[in-house]
Amino acid sequence: MEVAVIGAGYVGLTTAACLASHENSVTCIDTDGARVAALNAGRMPIYEPGLDVVIEKAAKAGRLRFTTDVATNVRSADIVFLAVGTPSAADGGVDLSQIEAAAASIGPHLKSRAVVVIKSTVPPGTAQRVSAILQTRASADGVTVVSNPEFLREGSALKDCQHPDRIVIGSFDDHGAAMMRKLYSPFGARNVPFVMTTPANAELIKYAANAFLAMKIGFINDIADLCEKIGGDVGDVARGIGLDARIGTAFLQAGPGYGGSCFPKDTRGLAHAGKAHGAPQPLVELVIERNENRMRKIARRVLDALRIKDSESTARRQARVAIFGLAFKPETDDMRDAPSLTVISMLQKEGVTVSAHDPHAMANARALLDDVELCTCPYEAAKDADAIVLLTEWSSFRALDIGRLAGTMRGQSFFDYRNAFKPNEILAHGLDYFGVGRPAQVHAPAE
Repeated sequence: MEVAVIGAGYVGLTTAACLASHENSVTCIDTDGARVAALNAGRMPIYEPGLDVVIEKAAKAGRLRFTTDVATNVRSADIVFLAVGTPSAADGGVDLSQIEAAAASIGPHLKSRAVVVIKSTVPPGTAQRVSAILQTRASADGVTVVSNPEFLREGSALKDCQHPDRIVIGSFDDHGAAMMRKLYSPFGARNVPFVMTTPANAELIKYAANAFLAMKIGFINDIADLCEKIGGDVGDVARGIGLDARIGTAFLQAGPGYGGSCFPKDTRGLAHAGKAHGAPQPLVELVIERNENRMRKIARRVLDALRIKDSESTARRQARVAIFGLAFKPETDDMRDAPSLTVISMLQKEGVTVSAHDPHAMANARALLDDVELCTCPYEAAKDADAIVLLTEWSSFRALDIGRLAGTMRGQSFFDYRNAFKPNEILAHGLDYFGVGRPAQVHAPAE
């Protein structure tokens, strides 16, 4: 099939690559000429494991192209995906200006019976709004709108796209549904479940799924706090409850709170939609509040351990903290709503000097962080540090030489906010260990 994808961002690139790998002819269109030029030169604008290989293969086979030309490429497309940004608005709702602008731009160029697919995450009712725009802008007959939300996890997006656990299709009519079934027929042959429903239901499915997963994270983080008070271990508790088939093990890893491009935005969007329609979502609202507080709480724990309480103290001015991991999760360079941003900001407000290292997010970090010493390796970041704070559990951090780290530090505090290490691995090298949902283990002071 002839497919056009509007937007060469995270969702658009993954969608385009996946569809092109299934023998479709795909054109990915973006208004950013520099981004398009980079993609045509083989340079990826984002870090996503394996995506560059799939894109290169599809491009060489002539099944995937990148361009800024909307008119020419939309005109021949059977299906046009909208995969543009839907950022949070100031009131917690969703800014749909990019979706609306994209719909208006493609309308005059759509061919008869073209299907316009909303891939971006949007609030219920957006498909209806896009349909209304196309009714006034599209000159061709039979154009229809479908909601087809993505369920991609950054760091494993390609796998999620190629091996989905379900495909949700919300259509206003039989034609839209039939075209989407045809497009996704390779997945049907693999017995991937199809959820055929209305556009409003499809839009809400995406919001509800992410909100539920965010609540699981919030729940286990609260349990982690209780474990610390009673001397328990949240890892054992999470395993014990996760083996219940009704609960499952996913998203039960305690940590500094959720971040990224989806959970913060989507929980706020669902809470806003609930209020707007007179059906408040108090559980989701509480999860949002607790998550934001948690990031601040873990920063305060570092400050307390360094005994930084007096804003005029000499200790405050001299303290130095090394941050290991800036992206909100491993295998991505995405720093949107990352815990590192909140933690670093709070440390800096107390006069702490911050150094940091991340295997792949350094370029994004330079654009987002001020007065942070961005280091080429963890050992450089740890030099003369009073504390190390691990915020992202990159596998490369697990291979670190802890003895070498301890030798280059000035202090002895190691905050493992992902429980990536066993306490004894840290204690053996003279460092104090502070994990999540497990007791702190501190060396007795020398007499």
